[in-house]
Amino acid sequence: MANRIDRTRLLQLRLSNQLIEGDGQRGAADVVSRLLAIQAQDFGQGLWAVGVRAPGITRADVLSALSTGEVIRSWPMRGTLFFVLPGDLRWILALTAERTLASARTRYRQFELDESTLSHARDVALSTLEGQTEVGRKEFMAALEQAGIPTSNQRGYHIIWHLAHTGVVCWGPSYGTQQALVLLDEWVPAGRGLDRDEALREFAVRYFTGHGPATLNDFAWWSKLTVSDARAGLQLARDELTELDHEDTGYWVSSRTVDEPFPGEKDVVHALPGFDEYLLGYQERVHLLAPEHAQRVIPGKNGIFKPIMVADGRVAGTWRRAKGRGGVTAAAEPFGEMAAEQTEAFAQSAKAYEWFMSAKA
Repeated sequence: MANRIDRTRLLQLRLSNQLIEGDGQRGAADVVSRLLAIQAQDFGQGLWAVGVRAPGITRADVLSALSTGEVIRSWPMRGTLFFVLPGDLRWILALTAERTLASARTRYRQFELDESTLSHARDVALSTLEGQTEVGRKEFMAALEQAGIPTSNQRGYHIIWHLAHTGVVCWGPSYGTQQALVLLDEWVPAGRGLDRDEALREFAVRYFTGHGPATLNDFAWWSKLTVSDARAGLQLARDELTELDHEDTGYWVSSRTVDEPFPGEKDVVHALPGFDEYLLGYQERVHLLAPEHAQRVIPGKNGIFKPIMVADGRVAGTWRRAKGRGGVTAAAEPFGEMAAEQTEAFAQSAKAYEWFMSAKA
């Protein structure tokens, strides 16, 4: 029978397994490896999602990891941009890309993106980027236009999206305030080959290690595998996982971390970025975010998640970028009145964010 845990312990384990709390020196690649993939559709927020989990590193350090290919940014699953390790992207795409591309067929028809157009775009990408050439999004759009492929009204974005899902391109080194587009095969050496069962097992082990405790449905939602494939991955990984029971629901977590003593940090209020894995890494979020406050985090229910304040494992408010004496900092917007200790605790997190943004590598 699975061990029973209460909500406090469940959230403690998530904070620890997501590297938000706990000790240890780590770099950008260590963080990304632990969580397998970190949401990065908002580039700046994605950088802080790595930084908040690796105290002592700077924004420049994370950009350096991206510029050297130690970490890459692409669309491994859900049609969403993530940071992943270069050795993980291809085997994830092998499991997810077919379903993701199938889900886009209606949109492709709306944009008149047929097989002939997409094949032509692939040829343009290969000829434009070969020889380790790096170009910005604007320059790549210009190359498509010159080749007779219109890119207006989001058409160009969906072409890049398709090329990434089919393993042609990914985002590479810094290019102004964003990243350059590069050929995947030139930027990322071929990684280890995994057969389907090995890949499903790896997916499950890595998800539940970096996000656990989590449910099977959480895993299926996050990965966008079919429930059948998610269940198969879970079964293949059971020798490395432990099942816990919370409110008669099974939650899975790495057996290596389930019994680790929690550091029990007091009066910590974390400034986590928008779209952070701590909230978006799960289908069921009621443990983390009270329903009455959801509108404050996702205004208008438009898919845009604001940066969040987390106290005792729960979302206690949002925050915004503001100008501080030392540069950019975090300004609290709590759901309710904060105790003096919490105000001071958030101020410390704001200082950490300010340092991350301003310090040099």
